[in-house]
Amino acid sequence: MLSWVVTFLVVALIAGILGFGGIAGASIEIAKAIFFIAIILFLVSAVVGLARGRGRV
Repeated sequence: MLSWVVTFLVVALIAGILGFGGIAGASIEIAKAIFFIAIILFLVSAVVGLARGRGRV
């Protein structure tokens, strides 16, 4: 999932350098959305992992 973020950031940088502002802006917004989704999924996974780990002890 984070590789998608990097891909969209690279697309945004290339589009920005070439002067395609609309495409660059859209790519940045998509990268931000995917990044925050990845962070939320990581936090949920960490909480579930901690809850399962404490239940076994």
